Amino acid sequence: MNAYAATGYGVALDTVASARDAEARLLSRLTNRLAQAAETAARDPARFMAAIHDNERFWTTAATDLASDGNRLPEGLRAALISLAGFVVGHSSKLRMGTVSVDALLEINRSTIRGLNGTEATS
Repeated sequence: MNAYAATGYGVALDTVASARDAEARLLSRLTNRLAQAAETAARDPARFMAAIHDNERFWTTAATDLASDGNRLPEGLRAALISLAGFVVGHSSKLRMGTVSVDALLEINRSTIRGLNGTEATS
């Protein structure tokens, strides 16, 4: 029975790790795309707008998941990430209007990737 339990826990941990890895990989791709599109925004604004949209979609999807009853993250972390998603949506709107820089979104994404990978520096 204990062997089965250990196997079950291992599978559950692998699933959680796999989900975190998948989220980190997706967010990394979106971040790279957003950074590259920002560099050429003057020449290809449609590409930049699409990258902003895709990044925003990631965060709104994450917020929806975080707000669901089935989400098992600690409540405080969920609230903080939902708040961060709200910031991303608002900043994205300002970015589309050209009134802010993309830098804040890139830093949020990179910090989140580090957190998902378990490499966030602690001070």
